[in-house]
Amino acid sequence: MQQIRIGTLVNGPDAIRNLPQIIPHGFESFSLTFWQTTNNEDLVEMAKRVKEIIAEKDIVISSLGIFGNPLTGERGNADTLASWERLIDHAQDFGTDLISGFTGRMPGSIEQSLPRYKEVFGELAKRAEDRGVKIAFENCDMGGTWENGDWNIAHNPTAWEMMFNVLPAENIGLQWEPCHQMVSLIDPIPQLRKWVGKIFNVHGKDATIAWDIVHEYGIHGPKQFVWHRTPGFGDTNWTDIISILRQNGYNGSIDIEGFHDPVYCGEWEMTGQVHALNYLKNCRGGNFIPNPK
Repeated sequence: MQQIRIGTLVNGPDAIRNLPQIIPHGFESFSLTFWQTTNNEDLVEMAKRVKEIIAEKDIVISSLGIFGNPLTGERGNADTLASWERLIDHAQDFGTDLISGFTGRMPGSIEQSLPRYKEVFGELAKRAEDRGVKIAFENCDMGGTWENGDWNIAHNPTAWEMMFNVLPAENIGLQWEPCHQMVSLIDPIPQLRKWVGKIFNVHGKDATIAWDIVHEYGIHGPKQFVWHRTPGFGDTNWTDIISILRQNGYNGSIDIEGFHDPVYCGEWEMTGQVHALNYLKNCRGGNFIPNPK
């Protein structure tokens, strides 16, 4: 059984500066992310310098992420589709076989986005397959509903069924986290058991649900009822998550998605992330210990 690595997300353009500062804390993987565009980044040079930083360390680049709307090219997302192509082409330079991000979305309902989704990601899936690369969609709603949204159709399990039906590519799957389901009051554990075979990467992000507020005020009242949390501070039992992943042969990583926790934020950000790192390592049983011979 392969060890599940525990890592964190790092902004791609800041990776050369930030990686040497946070590697000593014990992170085992890094997901390098870009917001809407890779800009004019020299990805070959970036990959070379990243590999030099992690050389001779037991660290991997688990994925590259591009988060924007590749379906429309609007609202500041004009370069997102081209960035998907660039990252697919340069994935192996970074030593990874996974590109993640949002599906994008057309105006209107999820059903109305499916034809354009099939067109765009049909081509990207072929491009990725030719290079031995997989594609994973984060299960984030970005404030969208079934009927309307600007960013991502892959935020609901019914949508996943529709997406995988219209485009049944083996190299397309999910970048899953419990938080994005909990904010919709979906129990993540039975969902994980059902979809684990399609999960290529896990984001380490949790949530706290104030059920007393839900019961008294509902979810459309003036009081906030759910908060994104760093693992170790939320409601999820990550020992259960890791056990389910292991029972189903998961060989990816869990990469902490920081900068969302309402308590461990600002100057306390890295304190929260290192707590999550150590908490998740404990949830997997600590480090591997060989049996006596």
